[in-house]
Amino acid sequence: MIQVENLTKKFNGTPAVSDVSFSVEEGEVLGFLGPNGAGKTTTMRAITGFLPATSGRVTVGGFDVFASPIEARRRIGYLPEHPPLYAEMTVAGYLRFVARIKGVPSSDLGFELDRVMETARIDHMGGRIISRLSRGYRQRVGLAQALVGDPPVLILDEPTVGLDPKQIHEVRELIRSWKGRHTVVLSTHILPEVEQTCHRVAIIARGRIVAVGTPAHLVERLERAARIVMDVAAPAGEAAAALGGVPGVADVRVLDASDERARLEVEAAGVGADVEPELARAIVERGWGLFGMQSSTMSLEDIFLELTTDEPPGGEAAS
Repeated sequence: MIQVENLTKKFNGTPAVSDVSFSVEEGEVLGFLGPNGAGKTTTMRAITGFLPATSGRVTVGGFDVFASPIEARRRIGYLPEHPPLYAEMTVAGYLRFVARIKGVPSSDLGFELDRVMETARIDHMGGRIISRLSRGYRQRVGLAQALVGDPPVLILDEPTVGLDPKQIHEVRELIRSWKGRHTVVLSTHILPEVEQTCHRVAIIARGRIVAVGTPAHLVERLERAARIVMDVAAPAGEAAAALGGVPGVADVRVLDASDERARLEVEAAGVGADVEPELARAIVERGWGLFGMQSSTMSLEDIFLELTTDEPPGGEAAS
C-alpha cells in the first residue's frame, strides 16, 4: 500500500533524511520509531506530499505522491505533529469544513461527522470552540479530521502527544482496532506505543533507516545472545582475560572490582551461543570462587538505544 524508495530530503544542502526505504502492506500498522530529530516528521511529510523530496520515490495505493499528488492524497488521512486546526471554529464546524474539502457528499455529511466524532471520543464536544479545548481534546479533533472520508491510509505523527494516560490508552485501543481495515504509519519516540499497537517497526536514526521488522524479530536478529553477569572471587584483570579466552565470547567488561572480587559482563559472539557452562568451568578450574551468574536478553528498548545512540545500552547517550 505504501512504498518509500531511496527517499532523501535536504535543507540548504544538509540531509534531514538520506536514502530511506521501507514498505507498508495493506492493513498493516507500522511503527516509525526514532529519537527526536531523527527524521520521522520529515519522512511523514514526504509520504503525504506536504514536503517535496530532494530525490527518491513514494507511492500510496499505486499512485506516486509527487507525480499524482491529488490521487495519492485522496487515499491518505494525515495527523501532523501539530494538528491543522482553525481555533475560532467549533469542532463540528471545523470537521464539516474538512469533510467538504475532502469531497464528502452533502447527503453523507451528518453521518460522517457523527462517525468520526464518536470514533475520536469527541461526540459531546461538537458545539465547543476549538481554542477553548484542552491540548488533549485538540489532538483528538486532529485525529477526527484525519478520519474524515474513511481513507485507507492513515499517517499519524505523534498521535498521543498531550493526552492524559486514559486518553493515551483509548487512542492506542483505537489504533489497534484499525488493524486490517486501515494501513497505518505511526510515528513516535515512545516505545510502549510501538509494542502495544504495531505489527512491525522501522527504526530511524540520524536520518537513516537502521532496522525494520517485528519487535520479536528485531530482538532475535539484533540481540547478541544473553549478556551474562558474573560475580567471581578473582582479580578483575585476570578473570576478564580468562573469560575472554572462552570460545564463543565476544567481549568482557568489568562492571565493578575490588582486591578480592570482581563483577564482569560477558557478551557472547552470536545469537543462541550457549557459553555459560564453559564460563563456569574457566572460573572453577583456576580455583576461583563463583558467587553468581545471571543472564538477560535484549529488549526492544535495548535495541532502540543500541541503534540510535553511539554507545551501547547502559552507557550515556550521545548528544
